[in-house]
Amino acid sequence: MKLSTLLTGVVLMLTLFSCKQVDPPTACGPVPSERQLKWHDMEFYAFVHFNMNTFTGDEWGMGAEPAKTFNPAQLDCRQWAKVCKEAGMKGIILTAKHHDGFCLWPSKYTEYSVKNAAWKDGKGDVMRELADACKEYGLKFGVYLSPWDRNHADYGKPEYITYFRNQLRELLTNYGDVFEVWFDGANGGTGYYGGANERRSVDRKTYYDWPNTYKIVRELQPDAMLFSDAGPDCRWCGNEEGWINPTNWSTLRRDEVWPGWPHYKQLRSGHEDGTHWVPAEVDVSIRPGWYYHESEDHKVKTLPHLLDIYYNSVGRNGSFLLNFPVDKRGLIHERDVEQVMKLAKTLKADFAKDLVKNGDAEASNERGGSSKYAAELTLDGDKETYWATDDTVKEASLTISFDEPTEFNRFLVQEYIKLGQRIQEFTVEAMVDGKWQTIAEETTVGYKRILRLPTVKATKIRFNVVRSKACPLISNIEVFNAPRVMVEPTITRTKAGSVMVKAADSEVDIYYTTDGSTPTTSSSKFTGAFDQKTKATLKAVVVDPKTGKMSPVTTKFLDVSHDKWSVKGTSDNKAEAAIDDNPGSVWYVNKMPAELIVDLGETQDITGFTYLPDQARWGGGIIFNYEFFVSKDGKRWGAPVSKGEFSNIKNNPVWQEKKFKAVKGRYIKLRAKSIINDEKRAGFAEVGVLTK
Repeated sequence: MKLSTLLTGVVLMLTLFSCKQVDPPTACGPVPSERQLKWHDMEFYAFVHFNMNTFTGDEWGMGAEPAKTFNPAQLDCRQWAKVCKEAGMKGIILTAKHHDGFCLWPSKYTEYSVKNAAWKDGKGDVMRELADACKEYGLKFGVYLSPWDRNHADYGKPEYITYFRNQLRELLTNYGDVFEVWFDGANGGTGYYGGANERRSVDRKTYYDWPNTYKIVRELQPDAMLFSDAGPDCRWCGNEEGWINPTNWSTLRRDEVWPGWPHYKQLRSGHEDGTHWVPAEVDVSIRPGWYYHESEDHKVKTLPHLLDIYYNSVGRNGSFLLNFPVDKRGLIHERDVEQVMKLAKTLKADFAKDLVKNGDAEASNERGGSSKYAAELTLDGDKETYWATDDTVKEASLTISFDEPTEFNRFLVQEYIKLGQRIQEFTVEAMVDGKWQTIAEETTVGYKRILRLPTVKATKIRFNVVRSKACPLISNIEVFNAPRVMVEPTITRTKAGSVMVKAADSEVDIYYTTDGSTPTTSSSKFTGAFDQKTKATLKAVVVDPKTGKMSPVTTKFLDVSHDKWSVKGTSDNKAEAAIDDNPGSVWYVNKMPAELIVDLGETQDITGFTYLPDQARWGGGIIFNYEFFVSKDGKRWGAPVSKGEFSNIKNNPVWQEKKFKAVKGRYIKLRAKSIINDEKRAGFAEVGVLTK
């Protein structure tokens, strides 16, 4: 036999041996449908709350607001789509009808819609404009339709269900493909109801006959996801704050849950023993409110806050549905655009380079010893290939080697969810200076888990499955070294005069000055809280110790501290909240006119005062007309040294500053003469003085 023939035979035998038939793993528990798999891949998309409430200032309208009130002079759905596309979002869900019943499309079943609005003389259709804009920008289009209708006379009766379904059919047949239909869990309560002006209650479990309502969606939009507390396709995450629990199962005991389910906190983790695949959607607004309020222009979520939401939603096996409260013009507000673009830029940098793509990996067990389930398949960038172990192996490890010591601080892992969610516990280790160090101990994985880690320099990284419901299946592992978060630091001072400077990233340095000069790396380095009881102009900057890159500078003017201050004239021990240098605490006086009297502890040359109203989302008691007095002894007050109004404070409830000619005194008194919206209580979050 010739040598070439012999070698050919050996190669053939080896090939046949290496490609021996190995049975694939069987599914473990519930598995996702095709529509759910497509939805998982979207990860990040937009909510838009825009409706009658935008123009009335409400969050939940009563349904009696005139249709003509709706009049966005500069409505531009293409702007919405452009912003979302550039922010890396994959779709937009619009509130076609909120609880007030006003419809953003010219429904033939009601007069309470855009066809009777002042906008475009009743000839407009917001749904059409957004559907067209989404198509132009390559975004998917979704629909929010409130089951509750505070305008409709038949709400609570069987006739309303016919109306509700007729409108659902309109939305699902006239605007092209719909990727998600969003049904809110809020149902029943007070309302206009065609002029009845009464409270109506419904049985949330049975009134809407959800199974037959869902059939309409399946008939008209078979690829559309159905959202509610219980799904059936994706579920609420159990809060509107932008997070889901670190342990998050995509499975749910679905038949136990209904819209308005009282055990909603369970939705934050799902059910490990769930009967259906119902993954979590994390819905949160970029502002405190879902609808636009000018008074919240200064409360748009910061980059660090938005990053936390991303890593606590997408990074915890959920999706991220970020709401834009479109303003009265009909545009996403400039401040909202600025912050979401910062998020997009940062996420792009965080995941710019996968340090292990197509790298070397080895596992403690590979299913049947077959290359079809090899460890390297986790690094090939193909989500359809995966590493699997033998059926009896539920504890396993996968080790990835670097060519040289490499820094990283992000670890991304994905299960092959087509065959179910399996992993119950895992750890991550790094080999540093020849020794293994545990750098993370976590629970579930699911579609995607992303860990933010302290920066470590290692030669190897090891992923350990500690507990699994069945043999683990890992389709993807990625490792990144994200840049430091370089945003300006925050500066706070306590009542006692202790100053704290904080950065969004724990791996940066902070430098500061107290004389108003621009800080550099030659300035004082912040190492802990320090006392600053006297006046100062404090400036601080964040510096990346690796690159030397600097953040924008934060400037905070500090007048005399409040360490000697005390509230007089009241026995209410909560009054100290008005002078504790904590904007988050508030003292309320439940009578009018209301007064705050403060002993400064020593005589000062006072040239003005400052006032901050309640900063909470539902805060009230905002002082409009005021009088401010100064006294040397706290008994003789004389005429006010300043009086008038805090202009535009309703729409801009931020720090108010009033200056006047210097006057000596030890006692101050701020009198609230009138309150925004004629409330009968006054709120004092903070009051301070300006000194000479």
